[in-house]
Amino acid sequence: MSRAGAIAAHPDKAAAPVLELRGLGRTYGKGETRVESLRGVDLAVAPGELLAVMGPSGSGKSTMLLLAGGLDAPTTGEVLVEGTDIGRLPRRKQAALRRRSVGYVFQDLNLIPALTALENVALPLELDGRPVRKARSAARDALAEIGVDDLAERFPDDMSGGQQQRVAIARALVGERRLVLADEPTGALDSATGEAVLRVLRARCDAGAAAVLVTHEARHAAWADRIVFLRDGLLVDDTGRTDAAESLLTRDGPR
Repeated sequence: MSRAGAIAAHPDKAAAPVLELRGLGRTYGKGETRVESLRGVDLAVAPGELLAVMGPSGSGKSTMLLLAGGLDAPTTGEVLVEGTDIGRLPRRKQAALRRRSVGYVFQDLNLIPALTALENVALPLELDGRPVRKARSAARDALAEIGVDDLAERFPDDMSGGQQQRVAIARALVGERRLVLADEPTGALDSATGEAVLRVLRARCDAGAAAVLVTHEARHAAWADRIVFLRDGLLVDDTGRTDAAESLLTRDGPR
């Protein structure tokens, strides 16, 4: 089933954005080693919206996601999650906001080897003070939503790469996160499983959350309400047109 065949609620563009990036820039290094990974990006993601981010390798996609999730600090600009400028929060409050409001699917998954799948998924809720029994019940529901509840008692080393990826996605979706940030979440999955994951992500947005999906695949981006394109740290197109994907990924620079 493709995005075109899905029945989806429209994003609530009149509501306050769940995620807003204002003049966002990130520079690494100094002098001859200075690299501008992101340059002056302005972007808003509405409740109910699934946004796909495309662009060549090194264009700044993963950097943008790290900044959006408060996992790195911008050199310039602001990141607002549900109206809160996360850069102005003390570290403890930043961590609490991430646990409660932001789910993140990392490219390298970041599962804890010493914890079972169930314990990995429940961990953000337990760290936030949820009673263990309730946290693990919610974790089991998240694993079932992704179709891997049978892996609940397995450790990461006892799973395939695709199974680990699905557990990591369940961890990002557990609880009542209003923002899901997914960096190539279907990279280690076969086509059918990848489509199932995208269907879950789509359903979460249709229920009112917002999600940002970084992908190289136009067929995966087709599940989104809107597509934006990055090149050399710049937002070169945000018209949302899926038919522009190939030309924007291969041309020499912004026009």
